[in-house]
Amino acid sequence: MAIKVPVIIINGFLGSGKTTLFRNILSQSKKNNMSVCAIVNDMSELDVDGEIIASSSVIESDKNILESISSDVLSSKTGIKKLDKAINNLLKNKSPDLIVIETSGSCHPMPLIKYFKEHQKVFLTGVLILIDCLMLSHDYKLGENLIPIMKQNIIKGERSTTNLLVEQIMFGSHIILTKSDRIAPNDLNKISNHIEKINPFTSITPIIFGKLTLDSVMEIEKYDFDNVSRLIDELQPMLDSKKNIEKPYNLSSRVIKDDRPFHPERLWEVCHKHLDKKIFRSKGFFWLVSRDDQSLLWNQAAGAINLEIMGTWRAAIIENKKNNLLKEEISFLKERLSKESGRFGDRCCELTIIGDENHIDQFVEKIYSCFLSEKEIIQWKKGFKFNDPWPKKILKLNT
Repeated sequence: MAIKVPVIIINGFLGSGKTTLFRNILSQSKKNNMSVCAIVNDMSELDVDGEIIASSSVIESDKNILESISSDVLSSKTGIKKLDKAINNLLKNKSPDLIVIETSGSCHPMPLIKYFKEHQKVFLTGVLILIDCLMLSHDYKLGENLIPIMKQNIIKGERSTTNLLVEQIMFGSHIILTKSDRIAPNDLNKISNHIEKINPFTSITPIIFGKLTLDSVMEIEKYDFDNVSRLIDELQPMLDSKKNIEKPYNLSSRVIKDDRPFHPERLWEVCHKHLDKKIFRSKGFFWLVSRDDQSLLWNQAAGAINLEIMGTWRAAIIENKKNNLLKEEISFLKERLSKESGRFGDRCCELTIIGDENHIDQFVEKIYSCFLSEKEIIQWKKGFKFNDPWPKKILKLNT
């Protein structure tokens, strides 16, 4: 009988740091010469996390170890079917030491746990639930308000994102507290105490910048299905009664695609005036007219926005007269650029925005107002300098 392959699930609410942890684990696997396969999920058609993971050095050296699932929440019926296909694809030609699954932030863990309970080829070890300490501090009084809000929702017959967050904690074998360096130690203890009341069976570990050792992940034993059997029985009827379980918890996503750059000052003002806790997550690639050489990664969770440099646009390299490239290299880049459909070479803005379905369209409209007008594009081409209030020092994405 073939030995089953262990599986780790990285779950947690939107913006809790799952991709950062995922990248860290993959990087360690390469350094330790371990065979780790990856499955990444995005509820939007724009597979931002998949592109980020695919650009890491370990994936670039072997594209066959990554399966990306977009446009569906992994815990939905169609998501489970795609997950089953992805696992079979990964196991076709190899038997890895570990399969790591990064879910979307809107993913409910219960359907995944039920799926893996009877699996013949793999076995579930850990369900790592990532909790954003800052979000819990600002929105839920360090976790104290989680259960009271959930109880009120049950009385009203509602299922909000608070329900999802509590249920993720309930099913977690390991709770990972992210951004723990940004709150006071005493507050961190309070968060841990409130989480223990929700799930007394879990371990709680604070980490910074996704730094969790691969050794500790590999030491995790088989997931204890008995601990959650009663919980599954209680929640299943409630989940089955939802009319729209494919896109649950009043969450909606929108995709913004445009080849124009953002006006840096307008974007700054819109984010500071209109970005609130009803916009849970936005992520993607973009460019500012004031930094037209840089391919930037937009990474927003709640009220916090991080920018990272993905690299340099090919078009900017060609336009730079001091690029020091060989003729063959320039010809290669020009050939690649000839296949781009945008007006500005490979430069483009592609963002996924996830938020409350009653609020998201208003914010998306504001974001669209930040793109350069045709008059401003002419000004830029003539060398006009646009005011840029965004931080000048931005870290380059470490892959």
